[in-house]
Amino acid sequence: MLGALSLCATHSRFLLIGGLVIGAGLPGLAAAMAPWLPQMVAVLLVITAFRIGHRAALGALGDLRWSLPAVLVLQLVLPLGVVSAFALMGLRDTPLALALTLACAAPTIAGGASLAIILRQDPARMMQFLVLGTALFPLTILPVLMSLPVVAEPAALLVVALRALAIILGACCAGFALRAILLPRPDPRQIAAMDGAAVLFFAIIVIGLMAALGPMLRDDPGQAFLWALSAFALSFGLQAAALILLRRSALAPVAGPLALAAGNRNIALFLISLPPEMLGPVMIFVACWQLPMYLTPVLLPRLYGLTA
Repeated sequence: MLGALSLCATHSRFLLIGGLVIGAGLPGLAAAMAPWLPQMVAVLLVITAFRIGHRAALGALGDLRWSLPAVLVLQLVLPLGVVSAFALMGLRDTPLALALTLACAAPTIAGGASLAIILRQDPARMMQFLVLGTALFPLTILPVLMSLPVVAEPAALLVVALRALAIILGACCAGFALRAILLPRPDPRQIAAMDGAAVLFFAIIVIGLMAALGPMLRDDPGQAFLWALSAFALSFGLQAAALILLRRSALAPVAGPLALAAGNRNIALFLISLPPEMLGPVMIFVACWQLPMYLTPVLLPRLYGLTA
């Protein structure tokens, strides 16, 4: 078993591509998995926390001097800047403006630590961004929504954000506890196996996430291509900009995790917090948004090699 999981870590990029292909090619399987995505994400968090361990996580959480301002810039300043830019162009009320703004306003994805493992970045830092960003989400999203021509109930957003935070903290605590009890001092072979387990489950989850994209690609491939192009431009653009700007700054040691957090956001949070009629025009973007996130380890390893 350890050997098989270690192979998963070695071939992590192929696993992610395989998950995307299976999800798009087998829509029935993807649709069957889609209802279980919340539970699967919780399991992924347990696996990731088990891999990181509480000592590394507490060490990463200890310094808020840079992480707190970073989260506020990513989840508040950046989306407000996007809204302002679209307003200056007279495009504030377009579906594209709404999609890109919501993507910038969301906290980082639950699988961010798995991306960090594949790209040889610090997964504990990604866990820090996940917890801190989700905790601040109820506060940072309200000014953003007020700047958009949308109608959202603040109480509903607060409930969703608190529920997400409770799930994340519960799953992380479970993973940390299991690691402390079962494997307090893993050897290199066991660490490789844990990396493989996290990557394997991350690849399985994408099958369910592709449930919406497969039918869209078949029904309107031209429109899907344009939305996918916007998703890649935003995700990869944010990652490249963050990495290039920070790698020679005082934040150089965390430039990689910051770049991953900047370009890989959990826009799915809005699916359970905003009215369906509001998100209807941008649902294709929500589906396409999975592509650059899961292809980041495949297409951007040289970019993240700049942090070495």
